[in-house]
Amino acid sequence: MKEVMNYILDLGPAVFLPLIMIIIGLIVKMKFSTAFSSALTLGAAFLGMSVVIDFMFAAIGPASEAFVNNTGLQLNTLDLGWPPNAAIAWAWPYAFLMFPLQIVINLVMLGLNWTNCLNLDLWNVWNKIFTAVIVTGITNSLAMGFIVAAIEVVLELKNADLTQKQIQKITGIPGIALPHSMALTAVVLAPINRLLDFIPGLKDAEIDADSLKEKLGIFGENHVMGFIIGIFIALFAKYDFKSTVTLGVQAATALTLFPMVATLFMKALAPISEAAGDFMKKRFPGKEVYIGLDWPFLAGQPEVWVTCIMLVPVILLMAVILPGNGVLPFGGILNICFAGTALVVCNKNLIRMLILGIISTPLYLYVGTAFAPHITDLARKVGTIDIPANQMITWNGMEAPEFRYVFSRAANVINGDYFGLVLLVGYVALYIWYFKHMKAKEEETAKELGLS
Repeated sequence: MKEVMNYILDLGPAVFLPLIMIIIGLIVKMKFSTAFSSALTLGAAFLGMSVVIDFMFAAIGPASEAFVNNTGLQLNTLDLGWPPNAAIAWAWPYAFLMFPLQIVINLVMLGLNWTNCLNLDLWNVWNKIFTAVIVTGITNSLAMGFIVAAIEVVLELKNADLTQKQIQKITGIPGIALPHSMALTAVVLAPINRLLDFIPGLKDAEIDADSLKEKLGIFGENHVMGFIIGIFIALFAKYDFKSTVTLGVQAATALTLFPMVATLFMKALAPISEAAGDFMKKRFPGKEVYIGLDWPFLAGQPEVWVTCIMLVPVILLMAVILPGNGVLPFGGILNICFAGTALVVCNKNLIRMLILGIISTPLYLYVGTAFAPHITDLARKVGTIDIPANQMITWNGMEAPEFRYVFSRAANVINGDYFGLVLLVGYVALYIWYFKHMKAKEEETAKELGLS
């Protein structure tokens, strides 16, 4: 069973998700030709977005490394980003059990009307596996690992319900939702964003990519913004003229291509979303079901990438000056997990996204530092990565760092860590406020879109 699942998952989301979409399409009575075409377009969208993202990382990564070298920064915990951590998760002996756990929870919640999201993003089940691995490693309790992972599944689905209309407003794609662990950080970001409403000058200050184009003319165009930001990063890295201009053109290219690739998601998802909606209406009158997908359908929004790139020097600077930080940012230097979530919380408002990014950067660095010994130990045990004796690894830009830290500490109460319960009470209180706040925003957005 484990070998079969590993083989399927090794196909990657660009192949795995289209296969799932074809199956779902046929179940909801789509013609095979339409289901196949939509699924293939979805695969092209995922692969295309992956190519552009990899291109962006390849361009920005060396500049970030040069900046670090210029500072003379000496930190012993290297941020390797998500791929090595995914490898650690998949190598866990109990990883394959997470699939039935997530699927059963999703179906039960759908059946009991506790969610309207059918999560097809099974590839990202590795995020729940990673949570279980971390919690099990900290608590030495396999049961606690799966309990916390199950809670994560539930909160992801509930969060998809709380943001679906807002995401539809942003992307223009109906019938989809974001049941991704990265979105759970909204529990922390939304209250901060609400506080900004009480700061004079910020409440009514709204700037997104479209308004920048209106205010700045050509300087607000995606490719020009990308060029300027690329030059800015290159100057931090002390590049020569040739390398500086090259990075500028690379960043301009990426910001030009992102929206183009994003249109493929709309083309792929519209037919199956409509078919799934009709199918559910016939069998469950009055019940609305959304298709839960991985985050890249948001990647076509230029605000995500402007925020990611602008925060690079902020992340590096804070890595230098924050006391107690041990993380050398690299693999997660483009903090997509933050930017994708902030996009929804701030409704594409670039000013607020950048402010929230500056405020929340220490959260990612400190959680990355706190988890580094556990991630390093687990990596050595499963043997996926060869790590020098005096080196540790971690993941800056970790999805849902606050959730994983709070719940791993709370689960460790079985070993006498009672401070975790204090953190848990605070998190629950914050979540209750967040739930009410986002539910109200969702209802307001539904009215705005004429869906209520």
